[in-house]
Amino acid sequence: MGERVLSVGQLAKRSGVKVSTCHFYEEKGLIYSTRNTGNQRRYHPEILRRISVIKAAQKLGVSLDSIKAAFATLPDGRTPTKRDWQQLSKRWQQELDERINALQRLRDSLDGCIGCGCLSLKSCPLYNPEDSLAKYGSGPVILDQRHK
Repeated sequence: MGERVLSVGQLAKRSGVKVSTCHFYEEKGLIYSTRNTGNQRRYHPEILRRISVIKAAQKLGVSLDSIKAAFATLPDGRTPTKRDWQQLSKRWQQELDERINALQRLRDSLDGCIGCGCLSLKSCPLYNPEDSLAKYGSGPVILDQRHK
C-alpha cells in the first residue's frame, strides 16, 4: 500500500481553507502537489503544516512574498519544523515591529491632514499650492513619507 496522500478537497477541509486557496498557494509556489495516474492533484500530509504556517504568518500580517522567501530558505523545500518556525518568526519580528510603529504614528496623526493633495481643506497645515505634491506621485504622498 502506498503513502497516504490527500486530494485537494481533503486538504482544504483539513486545513480550513477553500479549494481555490489551495490552488492559489500552489500557483504561488507556497505548497506543492504530485499527480496521480488520473492527473489529479495529491498532497502529502506535511502540506497541512505548510498551510498552517502560511495562515499563522498571514494573521501576523506577513505577506505571501515574504512567506515564500522564508520557505525558500528551508533545505530541499521541506515543510517547516517547530525549530524552523522559531527561526522564520524571528525574521518577521523586525518587519512587524516596523509596521506596528508606522501604525502607531498613523493612529496618532489621524486627526490632521493626510497630505492627499486634494486642495480642499482651507485649514490644512500641509496645503498643496499649485499641486506641488504631484511631482512626488499620486495619493497621500506626505502621509506615505511620514509613516515610512
